[in-house]
Amino acid sequence: MTETKQAPAAQPRRRMPAAQRRELVLEAAVAEFAAHGLAGTSTEDVARRAGISQPYLFRLFPTKKTLFLALVERCFQRVRDAFSQAAAGHTGEEALVAMADAYEVLLNDRTLLLLQMQAYAACDDPEVRATTRAGFKALWELTERLTGLPFQQVVDFFAVGMLMNVAAA
Repeated sequence: MTETKQAPAAQPRRRMPAAQRRELVLEAAVAEFAAHGLAGTSTEDVARRAGISQPYLFRLFPTKKTLFLALVERCFQRVRDAFSQAAAGHTGEEALVAMADAYEVLLNDRTLLLLQMQAYAACDDPEVRATTRAGFKALWELTERLTGLPFQQVVDFFAVGMLMNVAAA
């Protein structure tokens, strides 16, 4: 009597939730947009890098600009998070120095730096300008709140930060 071997039952493929897939797309897209900007980035390249089809990319992000805007918001959020963590337990000059140190560490991430520069460069588009302005304003207000320092010191802090961006770029 010969024993018949049965193939193991196929495991059902687990579908990745859309929110998780969105995160993967954002991670893949940041390098493309940082290198090529809003106008120069290919959604086909983003989709390929994310391991999805281009039509699925557009199900997650209806337009290339929507994807870019999500990245700009994420970029500003990353800086706000770094500032908040650095300033924790500090006020005044001490908080500002800690935030400057945290920003210097962020500048080591060339992709983040280039994405910031691409956001500023694309500000002739009204939606990009509004998103970038809102992100910068939130960062400014956070800095004022965390440090409690006068306006001119906050101006100087951001002026030096922009100078650091240009020098690092």
